[in-house]
Amino acid sequence: MLETSARLLRLLSLLQVRRDWSGADLAGRLGVDVRTVRRDVDKLRGLGYPVDSTPGTAGGYRLGAGAEMPPLLLDDDEAVAVAVGLRTAAGGTVSGIEESSVRALAKLLQVMPSRLRHRVDALADATVAMPGNGPVVQAEVLTAIAAACRAHERLRFGYRTHDGEESRRDAEPHRLVHSGTRWYLVAWDTARADWRNFRVDRITLCPPHGPRFVPREPPEQDVRRWASWEVAVGQYRYQARCTVHAPAEEVVTRTTPTSAVVEPIDGRSCTLRAGSNSLDGLALHLALLGYRFTVHEPPELVAHVAALADRLHGAVPPSRPAAGD
Repeated sequence: MLETSARLLRLLSLLQVRRDWSGADLAGRLGVDVRTVRRDVDKLRGLGYPVDSTPGTAGGYRLGAGAEMPPLLLDDDEAVAVAVGLRTAAGGTVSGIEESSVRALAKLLQVMPSRLRHRVDALADATVAMPGNGPVVQAEVLTAIAAACRAHERLRFGYRTHDGEESRRDAEPHRLVHSGTRWYLVAWDTARADWRNFRVDRITLCPPHGPRFVPREPPEQDVRRWASWEVAVGQYRYQARCTVHAPAEEVVTRTTPTSAVVEPIDGRSCTLRAGSNSLDGLALHLALLGYRFTVHEPPELVAHVAALADRLHGAVPPSRPAAGD
């Protein structure tokens, strides 16, 4: 009986890790035959876990949604991560989840082993949250978009641009990306037949969701880097590429993912790309980094920085020799 119970817990853990499993894959992971997997799935269903199955050679199992929330299995690191996330949710960029976060945290801490509670409490005691000034996103909007990403369902929504222009969009959602202050949706815009980056706080969902779609290859393997490029560089008239004569790990501490893309060249220099609709704004941004830099493109920025350097040099009076020299 103990061996069977341990196997059921292991099966439940596997079903929570991945969306779809074949019976053969589960049997191989558990070290049993496919018939035993079927019996164990029936036992989980009897305990209230909604396990969906599809017959045939291409069939398999997935943990579905039921009428009630069943217990979840979390390892130590996952439990601590959830507790820390719930503690900080009230001060984050998602609104409407403060009270529910407190309730969920109380339930989690109640069943946590003392060693894990000490880790969570130590982090909370040593942390002071600074109030943010980024836009707030409704929790139900985030969860609806995340569900559409997972189920590969089209989204229909109204979108407001930076200039206040309103439009209707039909998109195949791929991933949500969080920059630290803003949420972005990376999606395939069906009308424009291209990948787009949408700020979630400017999205107004128009339910119900559209039909399911076959996922496309993402615009780049590292979706976060692509989103950073689109926000920091791709949307602007002038797109700068320059060499900063300082290590990349230092330069990134003076930028944000929404203001620049930094890539190392070697241990002493890096490539920085940034965008702006103003040449003055770009030049000022680069100068305030506090490092020596060389501008490569665009040509307009190269000429603008050269002219600005001449004006600044002329603004400094020539040094006078010291008395007695």
